[in-house]
Amino acid sequence: MLVEFTPVSAALGGIIIGLAATLLLATEGRIAGISGIVAGLFKGGSDKLGPLPWQAFFVAGMVGGGILLRFVAPDLVTTGVELSAAWLIPAGLIVGIGTRVGNGCTSGHGVCGLSRFSARSLVATLSFMTAAMITVFITRTLAVGAFG
Repeated sequence: MLVEFTPVSAALGGIIIGLAATLLLATEGRIAGISGIVAGLFKGGSDKLGPLPWQAFFVAGMVGGGILLRFVAPDLVTTGVELSAAWLIPAGLIVGIGTRVGNGCTSGHGVCGLSRFSARSLVATLSFMTAAMITVFITRTLAVGAFG
Protein backbone atom coordinates (compact mmCIF):
# COMPACT_ATOMS: atom_id res chain seq x y z
CA MET A 1 0.00 0.00 0.00
CA LEU A 2 1.26 3.46 -0.85
CA VAL A 3 1.50 5.21 2.50
CA GLU A 4 3.71 8.19 1.76
CA PHE A 5 3.21 11.15 -0.49
CA THR A 6 5.91 11.56 -3.08
CA PRO A 7 6.12 14.51 -5.45
CA VAL A 8 7.05 12.17 -8.31
CA SER A 9 3.98 9.95 -7.91
CA ALA A 10 1.73 13.00 -7.48
CA ALA A 11 3.17 14.65 -10.59
CA LEU A 12 2.89 11.43 -12.58
CA GLY A 13 -0.73 10.99 -11.53
CA GLY A 14 -1.52 14.60 -12.37
CA ILE A 15 0.08 14.29 -15.80
CA ILE A 16 -1.88 11.11 -16.58
CA ILE A 17 -5.17 12.68 -15.43
CA GLY A 18 -4.44 15.80 -17.47
CA LEU A 19 -3.61 13.77 -20.56
CA ALA A 20 -6.80 11.71 -20.21
CA ALA A 21 -8.93 14.84 -19.77
CA THR A 22 -7.24 16.54 -22.74
CA LEU A 23 -7.63 13.45 -24.92
CA LEU A 24 -11.34 13.18 -24.10
CA LEU A 25 -11.88 16.89 -24.82
CA ALA A 26 -9.91 16.70 -28.08
CA THR A 27 -11.53 13.53 -29.40
CA GLU A 28 -15.08 13.72 -28.05
CA GLY A 29 -15.43 17.37 -27.08
CA ARG A 30 -16.40 16.24 -23.57
CA ILE A 31 -15.39 17.24 -20.06
CA ALA A 32 -13.90 14.38 -18.04
CA GLY A 33 -16.16 14.46 -15.02
CA ILE A 34 -16.49 10.92 -13.71
CA SER A 35 -19.91 11.40 -12.11
CA GLY A 36 -21.30 12.73 -15.40
CA ILE A 37 -19.62 9.97 -17.39
CA VAL A 38 -21.08 7.25 -15.18
CA ALA A 39 -24.50 8.92 -15.22
CA GLY A 40 -24.35 9.16 -19.02
CA LEU A 41 -23.51 5.48 -19.21
CA PHE A 42 -26.84 4.60 -17.63
CA LYS A 43 -28.89 7.18 -19.53
CA GLY A 44 -28.31 5.61 -22.93
CA GLY A 45 -29.40 7.69 -25.88
CA SER A 46 -27.72 8.74 -29.10
CA ASP A 47 -24.24 9.37 -27.71
CA LYS A 48 -22.80 6.18 -29.19
CA LEU A 49 -19.29 5.21 -30.29
CA GLY A 50 -19.90 2.00 -32.20
CA PRO A 51 -22.05 -0.53 -30.36
CA LEU A 52 -21.27 0.99 -26.94
CA PRO A 53 -21.40 4.57 -25.66
CA TRP A 54 -18.00 6.22 -25.25
CA GLN A 55 -18.64 6.34 -21.50
CA ALA A 56 -18.36 2.53 -21.36
CA PHE A 57 -14.84 2.69 -22.83
CA PHE A 58 -13.82 5.43 -20.38
CA VAL A 59 -15.08 3.50 -17.33
CA ALA A 60 -13.58 0.25 -18.64
CA GLY A 61 -10.24 2.02 -19.04
CA MET A 62 -10.35 3.28 -15.47
CA VAL A 63 -11.21 -0.14 -14.05
CA GLY A 64 -8.79 -1.94 -16.39
CA GLY A 65 -5.99 0.46 -15.50
CA GLY A 66 -6.49 -0.28 -11.82
CA ILE A 67 -6.48 -4.02 -12.42
CA LEU A 68 -3.37 -3.77 -14.60
CA LEU A 69 -1.58 -1.66 -11.98
CA ARG A 70 -2.41 -4.29 -9.34
CA PHE A 71 -0.35 -6.82 -11.33
CA VAL A 72 2.41 -4.50 -12.54
CA ALA A 73 3.02 -2.50 -9.33
CA PRO A 74 1.00 -4.04 -6.49
CA ASP A 75 2.64 -1.79 -3.88
CA LEU A 76 0.92 1.23 -5.46
CA VAL A 77 -2.58 -0.21 -5.11
CA THR A 78 -4.63 0.12 -1.96
CA THR A 79 -7.15 -2.68 -1.62
CA GLY A 80 -8.23 -2.51 2.00
CA VAL A 81 -11.00 -0.35 3.39
CA GLU A 82 -10.99 0.22 7.12
CA LEU A 83 -14.66 1.19 7.44
CA SER A 84 -17.70 -1.06 7.51
CA ALA A 85 -20.43 -1.10 4.89
CA ALA A 86 -22.65 0.69 7.42
CA TRP A 87 -20.40 3.76 7.02
CA LEU A 88 -19.44 3.33 3.37
CA ILE A 89 -22.96 3.04 1.94
CA PRO A 90 -24.34 6.27 3.47
CA ALA A 91 -21.07 8.04 2.61
CA GLY A 92 -21.35 6.93 -1.01
CA LEU A 93 -24.95 8.05 -1.19
CA ILE A 94 -24.08 11.46 0.24
CA VAL A 95 -21.26 11.87 -2.29
CA GLY A 96 -23.59 10.80 -5.11
CA ILE A 97 -26.26 13.28 -4.06
CA GLY A 98 -23.63 16.00 -3.70
CA THR A 99 -22.30 15.44 -7.20
CA ARG A 100 -25.79 15.62 -8.68
CA VAL A 101 -26.69 18.76 -6.70
CA GLY A 102 -23.32 20.34 -7.55
CA ASN A 103 -23.69 19.31 -11.20
CA GLY A 104 -20.37 17.49 -11.15
CA CYS A 105 -17.66 15.93 -9.04
CA THR A 106 -14.10 16.73 -8.08
CA SER A 107 -12.70 15.55 -11.39
CA GLY A 108 -15.13 17.53 -13.50
CA HIS A 109 -15.00 20.74 -11.49
CA GLY A 110 -11.56 20.44 -9.94
CA VAL A 111 -9.55 19.22 -12.90
CA CYS A 112 -11.44 20.31 -15.98
CA GLY A 113 -13.55 23.20 -14.69
CA LEU A 114 -10.71 25.05 -12.98
CA SER A 115 -8.49 24.68 -16.02
CA ARG A 116 -11.26 26.37 -18.03
CA PHE A 117 -11.48 29.23 -15.45
CA SER A 118 -15.07 28.33 -14.56
CA ALA A 119 -16.34 30.37 -11.60
CA ARG A 120 -18.93 27.67 -10.85
CA SER A 121 -16.17 25.06 -10.69
CA LEU A 122 -14.12 27.26 -8.37
CA VAL A 123 -17.05 27.50 -5.94
CA ALA A 124 -17.72 23.75 -6.22
CA THR A 125 -14.05 22.84 -5.67
CA LEU A 126 -13.77 25.14 -2.66
CA SER A 127 -16.91 23.49 -1.26
CA PHE A 128 -15.48 19.99 -1.81
CA MET A 129 -12.17 20.86 -0.21
CA THR A 130 -13.78 22.58 2.78
CA ALA A 131 -16.07 19.59 3.37
CA ALA A 132 -13.10 17.23 3.05
CA MET A 133 -11.04 19.19 5.57
CA ILE A 134 -13.93 19.29 8.04
CA THR A 135 -14.52 15.55 7.59
CA VAL A 136 -10.84 14.72 8.15
CA PHE A 137 -10.76 16.96 11.21
CA ILE A 138 -13.83 15.33 12.71
CA THR A 139 -12.82 11.76 11.92
CA ARG A 140 -9.09 11.97 12.68
CA THR A 141 -8.59 14.68 15.24
CA LEU A 142 -11.70 14.15 17.30
CA ALA A 143 -11.42 10.35 16.80
CA VAL A 144 -15.15 9.85 16.43
CA GLY A 145 -16.42 6.33 17.14
CA ALA A 146 -15.74 3.90 14.31
CA PHE A 147 -13.13 6.20 12.75
CA GLY A 148 -10.89 6.42 15.81
